[in-house]
Amino acid sequence: MPVIKIARRTVAAIQTPKKPVVYYDEGLKGFGLIVRPSGSRSWIIEYRPGSGGRGTAKKRVVLGNPETLTPEQARDMAKDMLAKVRLGADPAADRAEARAADTVAEIAGEWLSRHVGPKRKAATAKQYRAVLDTHILPAIGTRKAATLTRNDIAKLHSAIACKKTGAKKPGARRTAAQKTRGGPVIANRALAVLKAMFSWAIGLGLLPEGTSNPATAVEAFKEKGRERFLSSGEMQLLGDALRLAETDGLPWQVQEDGPGAKYLPAPEKRRVSFDVHSVAAIRLLLLTGARVREILDLEWQHVDFARGILRLPDSKTGAKVIVLGATALSVLEGLPRVGRYVIASSSAGTPNEKPRADLKRLWRAVCRAAGIEGTRPHDLRHSNAAIGAGAGLSLHQIGGLLGHSQTSTTKRYAHLAADPQRRAADLIGAEIGAALGLGAEVVAIDTVRKGKTA
Repeated sequence: MPVIKIARRTVAAIQTPKKPVVYYDEGLKGFGLIVRPSGSRSWIIEYRPGSGGRGTAKKRVVLGNPETLTPEQARDMAKDMLAKVRLGADPAADRAEARAADTVAEIAGEWLSRHVGPKRKAATAKQYRAVLDTHILPAIGTRKAATLTRNDIAKLHSAIACKKTGAKKPGARRTAAQKTRGGPVIANRALAVLKAMFSWAIGLGLLPEGTSNPATAVEAFKEKGRERFLSSGEMQLLGDALRLAETDGLPWQVQEDGPGAKYLPAPEKRRVSFDVHSVAAIRLLLLTGARVREILDLEWQHVDFARGILRLPDSKTGAKVIVLGATALSVLEGLPRVGRYVIASSSAGTPNEKPRADLKRLWRAVCRAAGIEGTRPHDLRHSNAAIGAGAGLSLHQIGGLLGHSQTSTTKRYAHLAADPQRRAADLIGAEIGAALGLGAEVVAIDTVRKGKTA
């Protein structure tokens, strides 16, 4: 093989050969340029790993090509790499290991099957899979997990947040043609999934020693907690709509001037009734403050009428007890028993009985009839807590009724329990206002304490 002084001029003068030729540099042993019949050229280094010697086979590493690296840049890279070889490194083996390393998709599969599936609730596992399949894997699934940087995760986090809408999935039924596919909240969920997944993989040694979690220190977007509480008037409207739903039926939502409008039934016949079980489910959500799945998955064996409680073997926070008020007990006692589940589904009483999937159809119709569109079924849980806070119940009592595992979760209702303080502030303000000549009537605090005012 020829040995030349590798420089811009000598490289430019090399002709395309009939078979591959390696031109070695006369100044740096192991550094050279391979020229192929196709015309392609690559900078290379050749070395003997380990202790070297004639008995050790040579290895070759490609550094790049003359189109992207000048002879000077390639020589500098070769010097650095050959110096590492003398210290015991094996660049060719490192590259082979990197090529064989797990991709993000492979790590995700291991995490889901070995960790999430056996140790997390089915609903949690389903959410993790959805986030991975929809947002993470399409973007970085083929990337080597060990090569991801914090910047890569930050870019993905921002990209998910910027997504607006996307076409519905092939085969999806009864969904809008365009659906929201991203946003700051789902971007934060994706970030949390990546952080947990990489932490697990690093802990088990599935990634190279010293690999840092690329999702760490990526700042999440600020989320505004949603607090929607039904007022007394809205609860009355909801109650009226529910009674109508199980008796005369709720009106259809139709387009009077749409195609086929002339074939529509008469307005008085455009009504749809709902079964007593689905209507009861909404009532129980508001009366108990339970979560939607806690009511839909409730079995009759979990209802203790004698003690007035529900004994849930599992929930978001584990096994828990829900104390029932007299009204909630009355709703349960009035329900016909069909199958295992309190809220009977279409498969009730069959060998393969399943709980009701959701209440979306009834909920949309009821909200439209009650004029509370935009309200979620989960807002009924907030409304239950709001009533308790307004009645003067302590946050500890409210947290116990709702089954909160952390007191911080219940603190969102603290401002609703301020009525006693507000009354005191009104009394103090009235006396000060009167003293300032603001027209308020002076009421002595001592008199109020002794109950001498009407």
